[in-house]
Amino acid sequence: MDRNEAKARIEELRAVLWENSRKYYVDNAPTMSDYDYDHLMRELEDLENEFPEFYSPDSPTQRVGSDLEDGPAAQQGFVQREHRYPMLSLANTYSRTEIEEFAARASKLLEGREFSYCCELKFDGTSICLTYKAGKLVRALTRGDGRVGDDVTENVLRIANIPHVLKGDYPDEFEIRGEILMPYSSFDHLNQQRIEGEDQPFANPRNAASGSLKLLDPDEVARRGLYCTLYHIPAQSLADDTLSSTHSGLLEKAASWGLPVSEYNKICHGIGEILEYIDYWDTERKKLPYATDGIVIKINELEYQRELGYTAKSPRWAVAYKFKAEQALAKVLGIDYQVGRTGAVTPVANLSPVLLSGTVVRRATLNNADQMAILDIRIGDMVYVEKGGEIIPKITGVDLSQRPEDSLPVEFPLECPDCHTPLQRGEGEAKWFCPNTDGCPMQIKGRLLHFMSRKAMNIIAGDSTVDQLYNLGLAHTPADLYDLKASQLMTLEGWKEKSAKRFIDSLQESVKVPFERVLFALGIRYVGEQTAKEVARHFGDIDAIAAASEEDLAAVKDVGDVIARSIFEYMADGRHAIEIQRLRARGLKFAVDGESRSVLSDALSGQTIVVSGNFSVSRETIKDLIARHGGRNSGSVSTKTSFLLAGSKPGPEKVAKCRDLGIRIVSEDEFWTMLPQGSRISNKDESEPTLF
Repeated sequence: MDRNEAKARIEELRAVLWENSRKYYVDNAPTMSDYDYDHLMRELEDLENEFPEFYSPDSPTQRVGSDLEDGPAAQQGFVQREHRYPMLSLANTYSRTEIEEFAARASKLLEGREFSYCCELKFDGTSICLTYKAGKLVRALTRGDGRVGDDVTENVLRIANIPHVLKGDYPDEFEIRGEILMPYSSFDHLNQQRIEGEDQPFANPRNAASGSLKLLDPDEVARRGLYCTLYHIPAQSLADDTLSSTHSGLLEKAASWGLPVSEYNKICHGIGEILEYIDYWDTERKKLPYATDGIVIKINELEYQRELGYTAKSPRWAVAYKFKAEQALAKVLGIDYQVGRTGAVTPVANLSPVLLSGTVVRRATLNNADQMAILDIRIGDMVYVEKGGEIIPKITGVDLSQRPEDSLPVEFPLECPDCHTPLQRGEGEAKWFCPNTDGCPMQIKGRLLHFMSRKAMNIIAGDSTVDQLYNLGLAHTPADLYDLKASQLMTLEGWKEKSAKRFIDSLQESVKVPFERVLFALGIRYVGEQTAKEVARHFGDIDAIAAASEEDLAAVKDVGDVIARSIFEYMADGRHAIEIQRLRARGLKFAVDGESRSVLSDALSGQTIVVSGNFSVSRETIKDLIARHGGRNSGSVSTKTSFLLAGSKPGPEKVAKCRDLGIRIVSEDEFWTMLPQGSRISNKDESEPTLF
């Protein structure tokens, strides 16, 4: 692979990983298995090591995933607070050989000194950090982005097995970290309630736990049956460093204070005992009442943990071994073809029900026609089904020994299964698409559902509501929704005064949604939440986006040529212009508002600035200041660049290009002097990082 190919692949991998990280941590609706995500992360790490000139502090290899939602904290309903000690992630592997290499490397670095390992179950939930003062629980933060988390103290106080007050001889103040889980019994009960209420059930217990912890009603959190297990005390959070010399010793102390620590931890001496522990729990974990997805192996001695230290995003003294996905055989009863809001046609296999990782699987996506052909799946086949990363069901193979003799190959449809328009597949595309954008019922309903979804306009409605509104001709586009009246809704089957009022109230409330979410709600192909946020902040309003060229759009962070063309073509369509005008007339926000738009000065007026490297404040803060002082941010160096604002470790390629073009390189200190007096922002000194 040459440099240009490597650069393109690195950028592609970063975009895919960040998007799927967001779907996992924020949306609680992952579309990629843990195994596939980890495989892509490893590929990115290898490429960045081979081509160090493409290093970026913003790469997912250098930063942990974030569960923080977009927008001001007040809009989220939770106050965001800094962690005293950053919560990092763990390096992980599916390979026993790499566990052996971890142990060998630790022995070499510790130069033959005796040490032990603490082996623990890896719980599949959502991370939490608890702070106790004078024996009382005073704060609970989510992991957030590792440095800042959401304050969910009120919710955590409603989780039954987390003590409000400790017992025994506890320290005056300390932090302890762990996982919030949803046991299978609570998960099944919750999903049954959601199905009865015509709500979308959660895909798995991890998603349910994460979503429940972020509810705004603590009473509802209490009803969700959440459970906590704790597994790490940051040693630097203890004023008394004589409590224990080992990680396991600190956990024993925590248990004596009444804190819920796992009873299944084991001290191991050498790789043989570690592998025995892995083998035992690979089977026994299926008997546990909650989900686990691996084993965590930690150097037990705190002194040696400090000596081994940390990488940018994980400790060198710990590693996670992840179990391979559980597998079962199921019969293919039929294949459906779903049409998404963008027209993509996805085949889905209907299966005889099988139990996998605590949930019953009846359907599995086949992704596209090419995968169907590769697997040669036929009706009546017995197929191997896995839950990749224990989340998403997928078919990995066919048991040909059980194939019926009269089975026939399945042919992918040539026409849309809904509107019967001939399907199209562009060059290089994996999926077939229905081109009947404005006439295909499944696409129209899909766009309405997307527009009303929680992460978009947050309008209270589900599949059945959209079906009713569409079938009766009451809503074909999002703007139609705002023309609905309560009297019309009352005529629909199953609707009463209360349900109609809730729907109308949520419509009225949706006009307060910020521009970046409105832009996401429009459903432009390839434009996810993060991309919508970047585009909205970059241009400021919908008119500037509509007037932008493809080159202008491609200059925005995380927007490449494909996304730029998609946005450009969407804005050039007169039907979309009419729709946007109708939505604008109903009061929806099509411009960034509030302080983020306020102009502070014209100190950088007319200057195009490229930002690269690390700064004393976040890069987003730097870019926001540039815009608010009249400057324009650009993602790449060109002859139009006024100067490169270079923090520590700027991109070598950007620096070299500036030198070739004779473009000025400005340091952070020099940048602050370019702004009016008093503009400088400073952050607190960063503390030593610690696990989770």
